[in-house]
Amino acid sequence: MRSRKERAVRVDLNCDVGEGAPNDAALIDLCTSVNVACGAHAGDPGTMRRTVALASARGLAVGAHPGYPDRQSMGRRELGLPPDDVADLVTYQVGALAAFARAAGTGLSHVKLHGALYNTAAGAPAIANAAASAAARLDDRLVFVGLPGSEHERAAARAGLRFAGEAFADRTYGPDGRLTPRADPAAFVRDPAQAASRVLRILREGVVETTAGTSISLRADTICIHGDDPAALAFAGALVNQLRAAGIELRPLGDPTPA
Repeated sequence: MRSRKERAVRVDLNCDVGEGAPNDAALIDLCTSVNVACGAHAGDPGTMRRTVALASARGLAVGAHPGYPDRQSMGRRELGLPPDDVADLVTYQVGALAAFARAAGTGLSHVKLHGALYNTAAGAPAIANAAASAAARLDDRLVFVGLPGSEHERAAARAGLRFAGEAFADRTYGPDGRLTPRADPAAFVRDPAQAASRVLRILREGVVETTAGTSISLRADTICIHGDDPAALAFAGALVNQLRAAGIELRPLGDPTPA
């Protein structure tokens, strides 16, 4: 197991893209990995193709970002689908993006669930298992990205996938380690400088302050920026500057080079 000091040497900075936000190209220039919407909660074939090509040309790790087929709510409404349906959705969406990646001369490095599907799978073993197993059947070399210590991590282990623990720069955490629901006024970190400070503490100390004022353990192999946030570019820029100033190396997910 890596020590806290080793964890702080390198980290991935991922962003959710292909969801219709206007700043995707600029975000891609700052991040090291992308999670590309696969046409269910957002995106379409042309956007998938262009986004994969752009990220690949810049040497980023390309990952699939499958979600519920709910464009009206952008995949953030819980649909209560059974595990078999979730497995089919993940297979369909990851498989489609993998085809675009192959056409661009690259491959997929990871899978990260989106929105309500991400949040549900974090606490529901059957849903997490369905998603991770579906990804593994497509490619057992994929990295499964999710909340550390949650059902995401346990499902990845059961499916034989590598796991990357994710922390969110622009979101807050409750005392249970789960993301604060978006409807809560305290769900978002609004100040880029504060976000950067919180991320540095996660990487250096392995802890994050919760909305209750307590500190909980949180490890991070990758830090997420939500691409549809109007402040995404400011957050990404502040993070990159602060991480580099702190001597933390940014490297894409799945990069096997030792830290």
